[in-house]
Amino acid sequence: QVQLVESGGGLVQAGGSLRLSCAASGRTSSSYAMGWFRQAPGKEREFVAAISWSGGNIYYVDSAKGRFTISRDKAKNTVFLQMNSLKPEDTAVYYCAAGPRTTTRGDEYDYWGQGTQVTVSS
Repeated sequence: QVQLVESGGGLVQAGGSLRLSCAASGRTSSSYAMGWFRQAPGKEREFVAAISWSGGNIYYVDSAKGRFTISRDKAKNTVFLQMNSLKPEDTAVYYCAAGPRTTTRGDEYDYWGQGTQVTVSS
């Protein structure tokens, strides 16, 4: 079992930045890929970014490219999502997830955090 805890969400004005963190505990000796997803009210969960165990493979949703950066610190079992130039449409609950493959598909991740709220005001 892997437990994931997100932090770093909050309220920010459009154009601002936030850095989300996701700390993993439990069976962290396994080589998990990590992903970030988000869900806005009334909308389906959406893939945002993913990073392989090695960090060599990284994927972003098109709307995040050039603005968001995913990274991981394996020594600290933590994955980050640096979000710059935030827009009101980025408002959502952001979730991190862990799984065996680096993928954009949420159903291929085995473990999920509880989420952290990001609100971007216009």
